Amino acid sequence: MKKQLSLVMSFFLLTTGIMAQTGFVITNATAENVISGNYNPANFNAGLEILSSEFPSTVNSQINPDSLKAYIIKLASFKNRNTGSDTLSDSIGIGAARRWVHGKFESFTASSPRLIPAYFQFNQRICDITQHRNIIAVQPGTDTTDKSIIVVEGHIDSRCEGVCDIECDAEGVEDNASGTALVMELARVMGNYKTKRTIVYMVTIGEEQGLFGAAAFAEYCEQNNINVRAVFNNDVIGGIICGKTASPPGCTGEGDVDSTSVRIFSHGATDSPSKGLARFAKMQYQDDLLPIVSVPMELRIMSPEDRGGRGGDHIPFRQRGYPAIRYCAANEHGDASIDAGYVDRQHTESDVLGVDTDGDLKVDSFFVDFNYLARNGVINGASAAAAANGPLSPSIQVNKLENAFEVIITPAEEAPSYKIGVRAFGHDFHTIYETTKLIDTIPRIDTAPQHFISACAVDAMGIESLFSNEERLFTPVGIDDARGNIDVPAGIRMEQNRPNPFDEATYIVFEADSQWEGKDAIITIRDLKGKVVKQLATEVKFGNNEVLYRHGYGAVGTYLYSLEIEGKSFGVQRMIFAN
Repeated sequence: MKKQLSLVMSFFLLTTGIMAQTGFVITNATAENVISGNYNPANFNAGLEILSSEFPSTVNSQINPDSLKAYIIKLASFKNRNTGSDTLSDSIGIGAARRWVHGKFESFTASSPRLIPAYFQFNQRICDITQHRNIIAVQPGTDTTDKSIIVVEGHIDSRCEGVCDIECDAEGVEDNASGTALVMELARVMGNYKTKRTIVYMVTIGEEQGLFGAAAFAEYCEQNNINVRAVFNNDVIGGIICGKTASPPGCTGEGDVDSTSVRIFSHGATDSPSKGLARFAKMQYQDDLLPIVSVPMELRIMSPEDRGGRGGDHIPFRQRGYPAIRYCAANEHGDASIDAGYVDRQHTESDVLGVDTDGDLKVDSFFVDFNYLARNGVINGASAAAAANGPLSPSIQVNKLENAFEVIITPAEEAPSYKIGVRAFGHDFHTIYETTKLIDTIPRIDTAPQHFISACAVDAMGIESLFSNEERLFTPVGIDDARGNIDVPAGIRMEQNRPNPFDEATYIVFEADSQWEGKDAIITIRDLKGKVVKQLATEVKFGNNEVLYRHGYGAVGTYLYSLEIEGKSFGVQRMIFAN
């Protein structure tokens, strides 16, 4: 059934994609000019001045769980927010829902006067409707030097089992009234303050049918040379209960509760701008929020770009070269497989507000934890504000010394200090060094066969830029460049999987010379007894090759992986699974 559903969905995406997105229109000319950077910041003097360093505490104190609750209750009341649902009714369907969100953005301007509400309109046939609208609120930046924007997004459309079912009750509370509410609350709170760069708060449409609303705006930005500095997507971000099923890498078991961690999904493993953005976001939390919050949160940088077989609105931006991450709740209630026997809430009529436990016909036990959602909103706000206010990213050159690295920093703009981030085995930084020098020396990690080094600028207020691209250096540890004890053909370098140890998924990485380009390769994973656990087929690319291996939950220990091309073996490596 899963395979049949996948084939049906693939056919649907193919047929709906025949008519590409066209007719891009931003319904407010002022908002359009601000997004493109063609405006005079002096014309937007409304709003409060605030020190960049004060944004984390300000957002932490002002994000309101009760506001989030009120937004979600209202969103659920529209019953069916499917992309193809009613656009004329004042109380039911996607039309009423998006007009309500737009109206809320307008109401926020009374206390958040910098906000400019608008629709982003595009044409594409989705569920028999040809014109669609994202809802945006634009917060003009005070500096148009680099004309860059920050995007904070979440999709408003909901669905039941049928991808275009407009008759079912599709309240879509966890997926994704939670993300819509978070974006709205951030616009309410942050729209009152001046930021260096423009922030676009965007509620998208068409996500459930193929990420169409996000893809349309990403294409608009690409066509108009708009510099998208960072994208923070929020999808399934408020629930805390694990379902019987969950898309890998998923939660640990039915009924498990997690209200103190959040997953960050992003693309790539090596020199990935999106993974760099994930590390940046985590650093903002650890440095600026962790010391002041009442309930500490764990931010988990995940290996894959999204859950197995799933996708989100960050992906169309990454595909166009913009750094983009997805915040997702630690626990999800279902994998949306809709198999016979599927009992979870996601993508069903059961994705509702909650249950009435005392029989008074009022929901009193909610499936979204509004305090948890508020904490995730604070994480978003601190990251978005730092990206909006920080200096430009430097570039770096790294030279390998005998037992150290020389890091040469080339600033994009003057800064009083810099941070140099070093990692080796995982997605997180192993160490972050602070320096005031443009040329500095840092030690190597003794046990690491390779190092990944990047840097950011730090302004006078302590606000960091996004990190530079990573420089990768190999530091062999004495076992034939870490390949194993066999004689391997030339032209392939097997690297250690990343991250290692890993919990749910990891990238198996190798470098290939041009002689192997286009060849078929097989990666075999075995347990220590030699039993084959998984085989992965891939086509060899010239240069860096990254193959995602999803192990999932349910096993621990050491595994072996090998690479074979045209009957030739290229070594064996160990990796550790630590659930």
